[in-house]
Amino acid sequence: MSTDDALLKQASIQAQDSTLVATFDIDGSIPGSGAYVVGLVGATPDYSTQRRLCIEFMNGEAIAFYSFNREQGLEENYDLAGVTHSENRITGQFPRTAINGLGQGHVMTGFSDADGRDFQSGVPVEENL
Repeated sequence: MSTDDALLKQASIQAQDSTLVATFDIDGSIPGSGAYVVGLVGATPDYSTQRRLCIEFMNGEAIAFYSFNREQGLEENYDLAGVTHSENRITGQFPRTAINGLGQGHVMTGFSDADGRDFQSGVPVEENL
């Protein structure tokens, strides 16, 4: 995958009742070959508590949809029905509990990985929680 492909332009997350809707807009297309992951990292200001909300693709198709609680080492997988995507927009509907423990004043950034390598990090996230 070229570094010109699938650049994460912006990310957002908003609360809708018991659901968190995360949207990722990319410049380019979801890669048609290889692995590609988009996600959000949420953390307390001191980073002692961290949550990752991730959507993983293989060869252009969504294959995994999950959250990861770093300090507990727990991954929770969700039904892929919660993921929609077009060439340049990816949306995931996570349960609100995926960010439990972050509280007010948390920090949140977007990231992407390509073929197992960090591709982008620190992408600003528009929040409406």
